[in-house]
This record gives sequence, structure tokens and C-alpha cells, in this order.
Amino acid sequence: MDLRIFTEPQQGATYDTLLTVAKATEDLGFDAFFRSDHYLSMGSGDGLPGPTDAWITLAGLARETRRIRLGTLMTAGTFRLPGVLAIQVAQVDQMSGGRVELGLGAGWFEEEHKAYGIPFPKEKFARLEEQLEVVTGLWATEVGKTFDFHGTYYDLTKSPALPKPAQSKVPVLIGGHGAKRTPRLAARFADEFNIPFASVEDSAAQFQRVRDAAREAGRDPGDLVYSNALVVCVGRDDQEVARRAAAIGREVDELKTNGLAGSPAEVVDKIGRYAEAGSQRVYLQVLDLSDLDHLELISSQVQSQLS
Repeated sequence: MDLRIFTEPQQGATYDTLLTVAKATEDLGFDAFFRSDHYLSMGSGDGLPGPTDAWITLAGLARETRRIRLGTLMTAGTFRLPGVLAIQVAQVDQMSGGRVELGLGAGWFEEEHKAYGIPFPKEKFARLEEQLEVVTGLWATEVGKTFDFHGTYYDLTKSPALPKPAQSKVPVLIGGHGAKRTPRLAARFADEFNIPFASVEDSAAQFQRVRDAAREAGRDPGDLVYSNALVVCVGRDDQEVARRAAAIGREVDELKTNGLAGSPAEVVDKIGRYAEAGSQRVYLQVLDLSDLDHLELISSQVQSQLS
């Protein structure tokens, strides 16, 4: 079971804070540092000092880390043209020496689009499918050849399809709860399927839908990695769990129901149940980025029991 650190910087974090967390992620033996792609805080927080851009952040981290994988859960398809996104991701992959992964979703948070003047199209899923075709098609085009795509939403003619990523194939993550279109899209384009904030039972059902869709597409379901994203709140005792829950504005019982919360033993046990449901990787949503002791505890008493 891989454990990855997943952050939500739109809630309030500077680049320096994210760098500190990413370095701790690397030093403590976690597999990867991922971040959301949002420009507006959610809930009651003020989001100060303001948002940071996902791919600018990852470009900086690419030069200041050496081992960990770097990526997004999920880049919003509404934020970037697919040709531009392919260039950005390829460049960051080069800067990292081949450690980047692209999570790409349709985009959903209308308020942040209004706040920053970003168009919010009505038809997002069909656009996402074309975006995936363009991004993966550009990367797959042989050097010296050109790429053409003529879709409903995007039109590319004689693209040199450059630059190329450092990796022969940048892993693509697709995720969500949709029962039909999402599994089919994952079967076609994804190297990893991620279901965020879902129960063990719902995760198992969605993983099975993706496996079925892969078979229908003539693909080995074992070619994909299956993963969860879950909020984490671990403490050495009940008081520490309660303190960490309060720091992120959540209730302990709710966190134990909907996330990974409690003692290290409780969290290891629950991760084991996700593993039985088919999960191979968990993205730990860390909401208090100032609490590096939390990461150390997870590394020493949770991750150590899973490796």
C-alpha cells in the first residue's frame, strides 16, 4: 500500500509552506506529494494569503526535491487549454527528472470560475474526453511528426507536439463517483483510477465498475492502479486526535466515519479494509500544513506497518 500526501493549498498556504511539506514528505519516506488545483477557498476559511497555481508550484518543487512523485488531484480541465497543459506538464516532468503524474478532471467549482473570470462551460465531460485525447496524443506523437485533432471543442493542425516529457509515458489519473461515463473514460485513458472521499463499500463497487469497463474496452483491468483519497487525522491518544480534528474544523466521529482518523492502529486497520476492497494506494488529505509532527507520526506508526 502506497501512502501519498495530498494537500489543499486553496485553503491557505504559501509556496514556502508547500515546499516545507513536500520536503517532509520526501524525508519521511512517503511516495508522493500531490496538491489540488483550485483558486478559491471552500468553507468558512479566508484562504489567506491566497491561492497558488498547481503547475507553477509543482515546477518549483520539481527542482527542490529528488525522489517523490509530484502531481495533481485533479487539474481542472476548465482552467487550461489541452495543448498548453501538455506543454506545462511535459516541462515540469523534465524539470523533475521524470517524476510527474497528471490527474485531470472536468472541473466543478463554479464560484472560483466566477471569481477569476474563467469560463465555466455547461458541457464539461465531453470536453474532458477531448482534452485527454489531445494531451495524450501530443505526448505520444513521434518526434519529427505532427499531431492533428479536429473535435467539437478543440482543433489542432500540424502541431509539432513538443516538448516531450522525460518519462516515456506520464501516468494519467482519472477519478470520480460516476457510474457509467467515468469508468469508461478511465478504461480508455487512465493509468490510475482514484475515488475521493468514498466508503469502503462504495470504493469496492466503483473499482469493479472500472474493471468491468476495462474488460469491455479490451484492456487488462490489472493495468490500472486503484486508489482512494481520504482525509487523515491521527493521534497518539484521544486528546491528540481531538486537537487535530479541532484544528481543521471537523468532528472526531465524523472523521472516523468518513476518513482515516484515530490511533495509528485504528488507521492501519481501516486502510486494511480499503486494501481488501481493491485499493492499492491512498492519498492522505492533510489539511493542517503547519503540523509536521502529524506527518512524522503517520510515517513512523502507520506507514511503517503497511510497508
